[in-house]
Amino acid sequence: MLVRGVISEVQAITSQLIPTQLQAFLLSKLGGLINYSNRSSQMTTLLVDEYDGYSMNELYEASQIYLQTKITPSIERLKVSKGPKDKKVAVTIKKGDEVIDLFEGIQVKWGVTCVETKDENAGKIEKRGIELSFHSKYMEKVINSYLSYVMETSKAIQEKIQVVKLLSLGNMCGGERDGLWGSTNLDHPATFDKLAMDLVMKKELIDDLDRFVRRKNFYRKVGKAWKRGYLLYGPPGTGKSSLVAAMANYLKFNVYDLELSSIYNNSNLRRLLVSTRNRSIIVIEDIDCSIDLEDRQAKGRHGQGKGQLTLSGLLNFIDGLWSSCGDERIIVFTTNHKDRLDPALLRPGRMDMHIHMSYCTPSGFRVLASNYLDITSHDLFHEIDQLLMEVEATPAELAEELMKSEDVDIALEGLIKFLQDKKLGSAKFDSDGEEAGVKEENESNE
Repeated sequence: MLVRGVISEVQAITSQLIPTQLQAFLLSKLGGLINYSNRSSQMTTLLVDEYDGYSMNELYEASQIYLQTKITPSIERLKVSKGPKDKKVAVTIKKGDEVIDLFEGIQVKWGVTCVETKDENAGKIEKRGIELSFHSKYMEKVINSYLSYVMETSKAIQEKIQVVKLLSLGNMCGGERDGLWGSTNLDHPATFDKLAMDLVMKKELIDDLDRFVRRKNFYRKVGKAWKRGYLLYGPPGTGKSSLVAAMANYLKFNVYDLELSSIYNNSNLRRLLVSTRNRSIIVIEDIDCSIDLEDRQAKGRHGQGKGQLTLSGLLNFIDGLWSSCGDERIIVFTTNHKDRLDPALLRPGRMDMHIHMSYCTPSGFRVLASNYLDITSHDLFHEIDQLLMEVEATPAELAEELMKSEDVDIALEGLIKFLQDKKLGSAKFDSDGEEAGVKEENESNE
């Protein structure tokens, strides 16, 4: 405004005292001064949305983590939160607040945006974003150097913290929101060392996981999506959920607990699965009974199952084009009845490795004894081993018995009595079944 006022005064004076050609020269120079003034105050703002389409925007996630390191006492308002399982208070900036950062002499201003929208399936959803403002002349350096620095710094912080999250649809008490997913820390103590499962199978699984995470270039070379599918099957109480937690803790992958019964249709399923992050485990428990999936050839009320969730829709994400949306993803299915599953789900590429979670073995019992009683040997171990070879008992059942007393002898003696009772019950059942069979045969002969 000051420059424009000066120009107006100069125009009034020069029109009377200065020749026309000199007038044009002076005004052109003053006009350049105006353009320079405009350029010197020109700012550029980059908007980093939380989601890029259906997928999580990795730059948004990195920016959130990075900004937590730039909070200073000069910020008047801050958002603080702490979930039940969080070890520290999380401090972040709120909508309308700003953080100033300096990078190689460039001043960068960060801000947070949040707009509430409505979704016909999920209800109210917060559309969050982060704004990044700076002088326009530094655009190339900010985009090519500064944002890369933010990503690298964020990655280093994440690797140091290594917090595994459990995410589920909807709100989780005391947790946070991650788009459509509610999240909390997965503070589960399960590790492979503490699992009472077959030692050979355990080693095969660990080797398979290690091979999977290090073969990014191999998957790209052979033209396959970087994902792996596992089927955990066996009777209840054999440790399927604990195995998932052990896998997550081993790999430091987040866990998405997906309940198919809460999915409306194939489109809704795609949206939810694509919104999951890389380096994650997607768990679909009790796949045989969680939802009555249509046969791929059957037509729904809306024609070809368009208005509902179908088996073909699930398979298309697991092994179709949608399966390539994201890297380093593991899909785990659990079931108590493998024989009830559609054969289309079981083939390699969908469920690559089938893991039988069986009844407790003597080696599995040793792990439980170490976990619950802090012992590695005892005079009663041999008797327990013999009973486990004759009785079907799950690790959950044995763990419950071992927890009944802090006295080692009492706990083991109680376990022996439990196994003996199961053995007698099985023998009685077999005897009753044999007698019933003989009686039925005699009646048929008559």
